[in-house]
Amino acid sequence: MAGAGQGRSAGRTTRRRFLAGSAAAGAGLLWSPVFQLKAAEGASGAPPGFPAGISLYRQAFENWALEIIVDDLWTCAPRTADDVVRLANWAHKAGWRLRPRGHMHGWSPFTVRPGLPGQDRTVLVDTTSHLTGITMASSSPAAVRAQAGASLDDMLDVIAQHGHGLAATPAVGSVTLGGMLAIDAHGASLPAHGEHRAAGHTYGSLSNLVLSIDAVVWDRKHKRYKVRTFHRDHPDCKALLVNLGRVFITEATLRVGPAQTMRCVSSVDIPNGRLFAPPGGHGPDRFADFVEETGRVEAILFPHTDSPWLKVWSLAPKKPKSARVVTGPYNYPFSDSVPPEVTNPAGRIVAGDSWMTPEFGRVMYTVAAGGLAATNSADIWGAANDVTRYIRATTLRYCELGFTVITERRRVQQVLSAFFDMVDGLVGEFEERGLYPLNGPIELRCCGLDHPADSGAEGAESPVLSAVRPHPDHPEWNTAIWLNTLTFAGTPGAPEFLRRIEQWVFRTQNGNKGIVRPEWSKGWAYSGTSTWADRRMLRHVIPNAYRAGRGPDDDWDWAVKTFDRLDPHRVFTNAFMDHLLR
Repeated sequence: MAGAGQGRSAGRTTRRRFLAGSAAAGAGLLWSPVFQLKAAEGASGAPPGFPAGISLYRQAFENWALEIIVDDLWTCAPRTADDVVRLANWAHKAGWRLRPRGHMHGWSPFTVRPGLPGQDRTVLVDTTSHLTGITMASSSPAAVRAQAGASLDDMLDVIAQHGHGLAATPAVGSVTLGGMLAIDAHGASLPAHGEHRAAGHTYGSLSNLVLSIDAVVWDRKHKRYKVRTFHRDHPDCKALLVNLGRVFITEATLRVGPAQTMRCVSSVDIPNGRLFAPPGGHGPDRFADFVEETGRVEAILFPHTDSPWLKVWSLAPKKPKSARVVTGPYNYPFSDSVPPEVTNPAGRIVAGDSWMTPEFGRVMYTVAAGGLAATNSADIWGAANDVTRYIRATTLRYCELGFTVITERRRVQQVLSAFFDMVDGLVGEFEERGLYPLNGPIELRCCGLDHPADSGAEGAESPVLSAVRPHPDHPEWNTAIWLNTLTFAGTPGAPEFLRRIEQWVFRTQNGNKGIVRPEWSKGWAYSGTSTWADRRMLRHVIPNAYRAGRGPDDDWDWAVKTFDRLDPHRVFTNAFMDHLLR
């Protein structure tokens, strides 16, 4: 990715990172409410015998990246878990399907996918209207109980009011608990050198903190669906902890730890060549060095720039003198409300002027660098839950490739250096063909793995389908390296470009030094023309990543059979999931 008068570099800004102004909004780049049409106004094809007393309407569905858009779908808003049970038993008898729907801040087609059969007999179940209750389940040990539609923002607020928190969370708070448990939501947290984990915290996914899950499942004795509680030591629970939406979760209890305070130092002046230098030598400012020092690092590489936006978080019980105190989340307003200098080229790129990509990347970098200085945000300190949440849902909407490499911590620099060089060369190759497939940033970070003991629950096991589940044969593989690449939907050459990246990651990082798994919420299985479409990836490569080193009661096939046993009538599925989970 050639910088202005400089060498090529990789670039990446989180999909969520920028609130688009007028030009980008006109291009459809902003997250916005979709229409709602009451059933009485358009009842043609309405679900027959739909349960009384549950609000039913037609509503458009749009996933975060605008890759998945369905103009109108039957949608309902149950008020209680009993309503969900009524819906499940109705759907079973009527031959319809139900798909849980949260805030739609996701990418994968686990809810719906245009063009696949069965959507005319599917009802989306909106969990965000009423299934949003949150309470503290206990104080010693501390645990929070929340319904499936509760947002991360609201959960963290309740937890904080009781003096507790989470050690690592997703950067965006507008995601539901049900959604997070479907796709093993995670943060960017590893222990710093010499750091000891505090009780109630984990460096892995939020699924690893679950103590119990309530799910709507089939009761073979009574021949009907009902709500059943699965505690962490129940064998089936390890399939529900990361369930891809194949089972309907109504409520869950999660362990939480003591509130922590954290510092975040941002920099925009470390050259890519230093940050992602090959391992070896003693050069300063390598990504792995920051990981060793604080454990919590993220690099956002903007296209056609030479230095990323680097965030380095660290535990800080006392406020450092140079830091500014923050008392809430989302402390980078310049990334939530971007000026026309960014939104105008973004709109033009989406409209077809992909040649503007170099300018767009440089402007994004300038806005980030200038915004950090103008808002005094380069060094902030506050509650960890506030400092680690920094992306609002009112931002530019990118498609996003996502994978994790599970490997040894000492290989972090090697993996990221090789990935940077590969993407850099690939961008140059495509530009020689007149293509600019990468108009969003690249985001790189690390986290820990799902060690079940972190939950404190006796007999707990690790989530079977978690991307950050430890490999049983390789305890030395103790680190997850997340590789994310962003671009606008419809960008010429992007599917081929992202497929090349995916193929490289699986070809070079799988083997005796690590294992690659998809980030469930993102894009994967690229065919060269579309996402989630490569047959070999869907049928063999990805399932095998959850079979390696596993026994017959702990692998991909066992999880699929468990889902089928808990929902034998396939009420909670869709055609894409039927193809993947087989």
